[in-house]
Amino acid sequence: MSNIAELNPVPLWKHFSKLCEIPRPSKHEDKVVAYIVDFAKNRGLDVQLDEIGNIIIKKPATPGMENRKILAMQSHVDMVPQKNADTDHDFLTDSIKPYIDGEWVTAEGTTLGADNGIGVAAILALMESTDIPHPALEALLTIDEEAGMTGAKNLQPGYFEADLLLNLDTEDEGELYVGCAGGVDVNASLPYSAEAVPAGHQAFKLSVRGLRGGHSGLDIDKGRGNANKIANRIIDIAQSELDSVRIASLDGGSLRNAIPRESFSVITVAADQSVRLAEIVVQASAAIKAELNNEEKLEIALDATDLPASVMDSASQQKLIQLIRCCPNGVERMSTALEGIADTSNNLARVVTETVDSQSRVRFQCLVRSLSDSARDQHGLNVAAAFKLAGAEASLDNAYPGWTPNMQSPLLALMKDVYKEMEGKEPEVKVIHAGLECGLLAKPYPNWDMVSFGPTIRRAHSPEERVHIESVGNFWEYFLKVVAAIPAAN
Repeated sequence: MSNIAELNPVPLWKHFSKLCEIPRPSKHEDKVVAYIVDFAKNRGLDVQLDEIGNIIIKKPATPGMENRKILAMQSHVDMVPQKNADTDHDFLTDSIKPYIDGEWVTAEGTTLGADNGIGVAAILALMESTDIPHPALEALLTIDEEAGMTGAKNLQPGYFEADLLLNLDTEDEGELYVGCAGGVDVNASLPYSAEAVPAGHQAFKLSVRGLRGGHSGLDIDKGRGNANKIANRIIDIAQSELDSVRIASLDGGSLRNAIPRESFSVITVAADQSVRLAEIVVQASAAIKAELNNEEKLEIALDATDLPASVMDSASQQKLIQLIRCCPNGVERMSTALEGIADTSNNLARVVTETVDSQSRVRFQCLVRSLSDSARDQHGLNVAAAFKLAGAEASLDNAYPGWTPNMQSPLLALMKDVYKEMEGKEPEVKVIHAGLECGLLAKPYPNWDMVSFGPTIRRAHSPEERVHIESVGNFWEYFLKVVAAIPAAN
């Protein structure tokens, strides 16, 4: 079988297959929003867009379920647009190309969008159904979750009557999530002077690629390499020995919530030092690969390239190299209350040189996460301080709260009972270091009793994203059993 729309459960997979055809990167959700609105209208469902552009769909209860509590369901329609450097794909116009790889569905050279397309597909399948018993349903499909949680942040009260909400946006079958980390962006800019390339120099492109990358919340504790850190380390070693090494440009990472998998730097060096530069890169690469023995596909290459128009001034170059070395990256602290869960972390996500209005600068993007809002803010200030000490401008933006666990949740108790009856064992109840929209949704709807769950997804936010086929079927079955078990209204 090659057509994912024919996988079981067909009602869910056919919708996910359709979503793969529709470009929907964060902040460019207009096509998928239009599709879903038309989907709802064509089936006689009550549908509207709120002030920010979230989709709200309502469906009456099936006969015999009218006395049950109203159930809200929530997923986000956008996806992380990540691709390999050698993949020809425009996320604004091109369809995702999913395919079946053994027990998994993945995509050709890009993110798959199972995060959170599977959740959206499940909601659409239930809304479309004519033979599945359910209480009155309210669906919230938010925009721009991955790049800023804009939809959840701007949701207003008054749209929903439900007291129960299922968030379908976590990535391990058999686990129920009742809390998550909050986050804050740290954006920084280091100005520098562009100078002429010194006479007698040759130019080289330093490429770091093949890293595992992944979700900067879910995978930040797995010890994966950061392409920005690796490239900087190699350049620092080279310029420490070869005084002629100059940086012309950097382009590492892509999205604030994805661990950087690739970095491409252009450097110049005096022609008579070029052979030694190549030797240094080989030696440094061997040491780094030995350290990162979980990064089997890591590739580090140095290739001759055309001379750039300019290079960075020496003083700024030294500040930049030391800054990237000093910038916190990875887990800052593990939770002392929740075993095995990262408490606070930072992802040095993006490092890129650019010229704006004749001013050359290095721009940085980081995403700090924490289970504690106060620790989130303090670590954000720590990261910003490293930039400021190097003479960069730095600011904290786009803060969002965590989701405080409620272990006495009636919805959680119901879902545990349903899972135990279905599987013969207790589900795992967890808190996640990633950001879920539940913390933000609680502000306009403090009455919502919320639980998050989903199928098994691996390598989200990277081109190796994949979703486990069997787990999708189990997720769908469990989802419908929970829907059927919603209790009567008081």
